[in-house]
Amino acid sequence: MGAQESLPGHGSIPEMHHYYSKFMRECPSGQLSLHEFKKLLGLQGLDPQGDLYIKRVFDIFDLNQDGFIDFLEFIAAINLVIRGKIDQKLKWYFKLYDADGNGCIDKKELLSIFTAIQAINGHTDMTAEEFTSMVFQKIDVNNDGELTLEEFINGVERDEDLMELITKSFDLSNVLKVIQTGRRNSI
Repeated sequence: MGAQESLPGHGSIPEMHHYYSKFMRECPSGQLSLHEFKKLLGLQGLDPQGDLYIKRVFDIFDLNQDGFIDFLEFIAAINLVIRGKIDQKLKWYFKLYDADGNGCIDKKELLSIFTAIQAINGHTDMTAEEFTSMVFQKIDVNNDGELTLEEFINGVERDEDLMELITKSFDLSNVLKVIQTGRRNSI
């Protein structure tokens, strides 16, 4: 697969250039390690839950699973977050929740990732337990205590409140703002 295929509708050349020069400035090797990723985002010294979440985000951005995010993976990730269609984003969220990678999300997985997200974002109207119960109550159609990708996407797409909540809670644009503007000087 050519690099282009993984970057649907990529941005203008100057915009790409901006990200490229930023990426190379922050990461001269062209390979961003997990440690550098955290440093770039100013997210060192998180609690274990927050750390876990950032590692999951990193692992999902690391498409070829080599332990580094290279420039193409970086751009693909930015592209998804800024321009991704809603079902692409939902697939991404699903991957984020499905900690053991078995193709289903159970309550424990959802609870742990939501707790981790709260640790980073810090703003929320409900506890992680309430959030988890609500999600399962609304979209676990067959009540088996697990959500498949299909149940998850269909359920969230059908329910505007849930869609808004999930999009807001897991909004990575904060992360991207940091990448764009750089938080180096404020650390």
